Formats: sequence, structure tokens, C-alpha cells
Amino acid sequence: MKKTLLLLCLLLCTTAYAQKKIKVACVGNSVTYGAGIDNREVNSYPAQLQHMLGEDYEVMNFGKSGATLLNKGHRPYREQEEYKAALDFAGDLVVIHLGLNDTDPRNWPNYRDNFVSDYLALINSFRQANPDCRIWICRMTPISHRHPRFKSGTRDWYWMEQMAIEEIARLADTGLIDLQAGLYNRPDLLPDALHPTAEGAGILAKTIYQKLTGNYGGLQMPVTYSDNMVLQREKPLPVSGTANAGEKVTVQIAGQKKETVTASNGKWSVTLDPMQAGGPYELTIEASLPTEKKNKKKTTASQKLTYKDVLVGEVWLCSGQSNMAFRVDELVDSQRKELTGYAGKQPQIRLFNMEPRWFTNAVEWDEAVMDSLNRLQYYHDTQWTVCNEQTADRFSAVAFSFGQMLSDSLQVPVGLILNAVGGSGTEAWIDRKTLEFDFTDILYNWTENDFIQDWVRGRAALNIKKSTNKQQRHPYEPCYLYETGIEPLQQYPIRGIIWYQGESNAQNIETHERLFPLLVNSWRENWQEELPFYYVQLSSIDRPSWTWFRDSQRRMMQTIPNCGMAVSSDRGDSLNVHPRYKREIGERLARWALNQTYGHRLTPSGPLFRSVEFKDDAAYITFDYAEGLHTSDGQPIRTFEIAEYDGLFVPAEAEIVDGKVKVRNDKIARPQLVRYGWQPFTRANLVNGDELPASTFRSKE
Repeated sequence: MKKTLLLLCLLLCTTAYAQKKIKVACVGNSVTYGAGIDNREVNSYPAQLQHMLGEDYEVMNFGKSGATLLNKGHRPYREQEEYKAALDFAGDLVVIHLGLNDTDPRNWPNYRDNFVSDYLALINSFRQANPDCRIWICRMTPISHRHPRFKSGTRDWYWMEQMAIEEIARLADTGLIDLQAGLYNRPDLLPDALHPTAEGAGILAKTIYQKLTGNYGGLQMPVTYSDNMVLQREKPLPVSGTANAGEKVTVQIAGQKKETVTASNGKWSVTLDPMQAGGPYELTIEASLPTEKKNKKKTTASQKLTYKDVLVGEVWLCSGQSNMAFRVDELVDSQRKELTGYAGKQPQIRLFNMEPRWFTNAVEWDEAVMDSLNRLQYYHDTQWTVCNEQTADRFSAVAFSFGQMLSDSLQVPVGLILNAVGGSGTEAWIDRKTLEFDFTDILYNWTENDFIQDWVRGRAALNIKKSTNKQQRHPYEPCYLYETGIEPLQQYPIRGIIWYQGESNAQNIETHERLFPLLVNSWRENWQEELPFYYVQLSSIDRPSWTWFRDSQRRMMQTIPNCGMAVSSDRGDSLNVHPRYKREIGERLARWALNQTYGHRLTPSGPLFRSVEFKDDAAYITFDYAEGLHTSDGQPIRTFEIAEYDGLFVPAEAEIVDGKVKVRNDKIARPQLVRYGWQPFTRANLVNGDELPASTFRSKE
């Protein structure tokens, strides 16, 4: 009898132990509570986390709306009933998300010195409640620019707190969960600029689930990895991806083997030694649990990705709007035949064509497709393809011409990543943090914002109006194309960037002069390198603002380091914003790259205005890249104008004298200003010995 009772007792104890659930305490503010979410008992992120973790876990929501981390704040969390209940719960796993309300002007300006000590004390209190608990603190969810206090202090205090939270995690030896990253690029999921929707809460729940379990969905690589890819030569080559936490990752190619262990955030990275041009190679990436951990996991199988026909050479990103997207099959027949004929013989050129899932004109804007789309998957899934007549035909004419000249000159494989969206403004290609700090006003009410060109706003507003989903994001929205088209490249190693855009910003030169340097710096910071950035000056067309815009582009080349500008005004069309002659434009971009990036001895540009000297009733103009000055058609030099007073320009005669251009008009006795090609559509004809056209320009007063 005693033996039977003992066995029964042991059985009951064993069953009770087996049924014991892991307790998860979600501590925080209104975002944790689920404020603003319909049916928050089901849709708040703690509730969704419970569903993801399953029946072996017990997740409790201890969120308090308006709560502050600061003990002297306007609603200290440690004085709330939710805090006391959280301590009594004594969770095995504790997730703390506090700090948003501390950005209130009643709090941070007065008590910021207490933030670290108050947070450490809060962490310690949970450890006292359960000495065996594991604690994670969270980088805060975003506060959108639409928040009423954003510019008056909240923006700046928010980032100060984020830095403090990272330091606190180190000091307290807690885990750190990044709740900002998943929502930072999703203002559509923060309708009141602070509280996420149910979909947004789902992103937070998934982020926490991954961190608690280490399950990141196994081995995954960025979109740019596929068969036929080109890897950048002669640089240390970072290869990065995601895998389950703690898994060993092995990368092998061309006799190199690099290993690392996936971090707790699911990320891993190795750096291959610089490689010389060549191939084809096979790149293999394998993730597996270390031997000592295999017996502790249900799944022990490794995952392996193999990429075949991999080349090593030169990789360039080709981006902008419709004139960069303009395809080879849209060229004039003679240029199309030349390029497609070449394409069929060049398997060393590889193309990565990021085509949008939908476009922005009235025909392409399909509600059914648009509303079913993940709003951060604007582009079709794509892969690297070998260059042939068919793939080249659908590729950018400018980019392909650029790649052809590089391939011929360098005799190495060339990879071209195309990411261009018709009608897009510069502001759509800049990262969010840059605009939040350096041009916040352009983010507000963007479809009614005068910083953005009226037809761009008008088309976007019409598209959005047609959508049944009023939260649908539009590709012209500031930051959107950076978030959907640049970030997914995951810093894929490249040599440089070519860019053809500006038509959608030409109405406001001063705004573009602020935006364009921000874009260049934004992309360079993304790749953590001062990449060469070569861009196209707008062509000729009967649009009045384009004279000033072209000159603005010319002047910015003098202030932005490691850049160059290809002139296209001689290949313009007075009525068509998409001229059908593009091969020369790609080759002019390639000249900049060959000269400046690769050190080849060839002229990178047509004549560029350097200076002017006024003497003897004439202007004597000095140009860079002026060797062999002459006219393209054998006619006298056209389109120079001269003035004594700004706004009173008159046509002038011009001639080449000792390598300079002498400009005069008998009626102007004391010239003070000179300009060239100063018409929206110009027939300017000055070129250098390489038949490269001079840029239009205007001298300063």
C-alpha cells in the first residue's frame, strides 16, 4: 500500500511538473496594453505572442497606458497596480518596453539624469521577485513624425533614450529586443503616430517570439543572392544573412571557407578575402547547430544554400526614375539593334532587374493587386540573369550601355542592379531618419505638400483615392522607395552608383539642392563607404525651369565629393521627356567611372565651365576638359549670351581663342555675366576633341 501511494505521488508530481508553463511577463506602456487596437484581448502583442508561443507558455499583459519609466515622471510605472501584479506573477521571462512616455516635456528634460538608475532598479526588482528569471529590455517602438510634439523635442529625446536603453542592457546584462526596426518604416501601421494597429502588434509579437525562442525561420539570404550573381572584386566581401540563433554558418567559395555563429538577433556575417575577377564559381552557405547543442533540439538537420555560376567582377547599382527605367526595346531602332546584338555575345554581363509589381499611371493602378500587396514588397521577386538579347531588351538602356562600356574596357564580369521607378521624386529614395532630422517638413501631408512637385502629388492622390485601402502606401511617398528598394539589398557589396532622376523635382531647385546631397549621403551611409556617385544632368525639353535645374546639377557636382555628371542636353527632345537616344548617356556615365574610379586615361566629360574673365569688352571663358574645343556641326558657336545687368541678357558672338571661348556683343560695353545653352530645349553645339558636349551654364554675379 505504501509503495502504491509513493508511486502515485511520484506520478502526480511528475505530471504537475510536466504541465508547468513558462511564465512570460510583458511589462510596458499603452503599446504593450494594446491601446487603440480593436479587440485588444486578442490582438495586442502579448496576446499574439501567446498564440505564437503555444500552450507551453503563459503570457500575461502588464501594460499601463501613459506609464513612464522615470520614477519622477508624470505616471511612474512602479506606482501602478500593473507593476505590483507583474512582481506577484514572478515571470520566468520578463519583457520590458518602457520609455515612450518619458519623451514628454514633463519628463525627459527634467529627470533624464535618473533614467539609467531608474531602469536598473526596475530590472533588479524583477530579479528579486524571481532570481531565476531572464529579462529582455526593448528598444522602443517608433514615434512617427506626425506626433504633435515630434519637432519640439520628442524626436531628439527619443533617440537619446534609445542610446541609453542599449547601454542599460549592457550594464544590467539583459537581453535587448529591437521593437523599433519592424515598425520604423511602417508609418501606415501607426495611425496616431504612436500606437500600432493589430498588424503592427503582430510584427512586435513576432519580433519578441524570435528573440525568446531563437527561431528566425532558418537560413535566409537577401534578395540579391541567386544563381548567376556577380560578387564585387578586389574588396573585402561581407556576406550576411539570417539563421536561427546559435547556429553555425559556413560560407565557401573558390577555396575560401569562413565560419561564424548566428547572434541572438538571428543575424550573422562573415567577410571573404578580396577576390580577383573570374569564375564561374559555386557559393555555398550552410547553417547547422553546433554538435554540443544538437541533442537539445528537436531538429538537427542543417540547411544549405548553393548558388551556381557565380562570377567575380564589377557591380554597379543603377537607379532613378523613368529615364533610367527606359528599356533597350524602347530605343531608336539603330541603337536597339546595336545593343541587343552585343548582348547576345556577352554572358559576362549579368542583370538584376528589380521591376515594380505595379506602376503609377491610371491603367496600371490595379486596386485588386494593390490592396492585396504587402506594403513593403513593391518589387517583383527577381534573380540574376545572364545577359542575352531577351534579358537586355527589358533592361535599362542607360544602365546596359554603361555596363557594355565597362565590360569592354575592363575585360571583367559586370553585374548591374536596376532599381528605377517612373515619376519618383528624390525624396522617395532617402532614408527616414535622414529626413526626420534634416528635412522634416517634407514628410508632412505629402500629397498636399508644396515641396513635392504638383503633378507628382496629384497622381499619387488620384491613385490613393482609387484604392479601397486608405492606408495604402504609394511609391512616391517620401522614404518609401528607399525602404522597399534600397534596404532590401542589405548592403550587397557594389563598386558604385549611377543615377538618372530629377524630372520630378525640377519645379523647385532649392528643394532639390537640399534633397540630392541628402540622398547621396544616405546611400553612402547605408553602404558605409563613400561610393562613387555618377548622375545624369537633365536633357533638353520645353519646360522653363530646366535651364536653372541643369545649372544647379552642374554646381552640385563641385560640392559633392566623388561624383560626376553626364551631360544629356544634346540628346533631348523638345516634346518628349523620354528621349529615345540613350546609348550615349550610358557611355558618358561610364567615362566618369573609367576615369575617376578605375584610373583610365580618357576624358570623363565634355567642357565644364571653370571661370570667366571680363576684359576688353568681352568675356573669356575657361573650361575643364576643353582640349580640342570645336562645334559639333561645323557651324559657328551657338547660344552664348552676355549681360551687364542680371536679367538683361542678349545673344553674343563666340569664338575659340587660345583654348578659351571669347564672347562679346558690341552693345554691351562692360559685360558682367555670361551664360550658355540657356534655353529649356537648346541647340547648343560646343564640344571638345572627344565630341563630348559642353554643359549649359550660367556664371555667377
